[in-house]
Amino acid sequence: MDTNKVLLCLMAIVVLMGADFALANSGIGVSAITVPSADVTLSFIQPGRVAKISVKEGDKVTPGQLLMRLDDAAELARLSQIKAQSQDTTKIEGAEASLAQKENYLKKLEWAQKRGSVTELEVADAQLEVTIAKLSLRIAIFEHEQDKRSYQEAQIRVGNMSLKSPIDGTVEKIEVEVGESINGLVGTIRVVKTDPLWIDVPMPLTKAKNLKSGQTVTVNFPGLGTASQKGRIIFVATAADAASATLRVRVEVPNKSSRLSGEQVTVGF
Repeated sequence: MDTNKVLLCLMAIVVLMGADFALANSGIGVSAITVPSADVTLSFIQPGRVAKISVKEGDKVTPGQLLMRLDDAAELARLSQIKAQSQDTTKIEGAEASLAQKENYLKKLEWAQKRGSVTELEVADAQLEVTIAKLSLRIAIFEHEQDKRSYQEAQIRVGNMSLKSPIDGTVEKIEVEVGESINGLVGTIRVVKTDPLWIDVPMPLTKAKNLKSGQTVTVNFPGLGTASQKGRIIFVATAADAASATLRVRVEVPNKSSRLSGEQVTVGF
């Protein structure tokens, strides 16, 4: 009886070892952590006073949605002034009229010169006046183009006083309050995208060399038991980690159930 028990125990150990060996060689059981597929912290490029915060933490946002705005009253007033200047063509019209008048006068002098009524010097003076009028017109056109460029720059400055979401995602953190004065390039609001999730898997070099972008993988989340979810490889690194002899493989997995990022999952290849 004791001999039979020993044999049964040995057989059980062999079966378990065989299962572990198969598990290790199947590629299943690579643990990694999920991260957002996008994680951006936004800041203004110039200092100012926060005039409006259009969202709150936890809100879902879409690309282009207004998140926050600085006090832009002075910039809007300047924009209105520069816009009026950029649309004003009075100087060009005046220069064109002056040139036309001087060209007409020159023609009359040239006609009179042929009949000996005016001197060559008078004609030369009139020709110089025409040349000066042409230059004045060119200057007026150049200044008008400069005014239009100044208007475009002013529009950009006003635009820079608003923060808009660059992605679909969730407002994770708001660092400032309405009325607060802030410096430029200081993080004010964080937006993350967790659908899909990304998983950076440290794959052993022996297995990673056969992996390619687009391949399907399985992802087991905590609490789902044996159930798994399909994902796909979106990136295979080209530089290995020499210390661990692994290669970073990025997996993308849908997250319609809004699972939190930062979970430890098991990825099967």
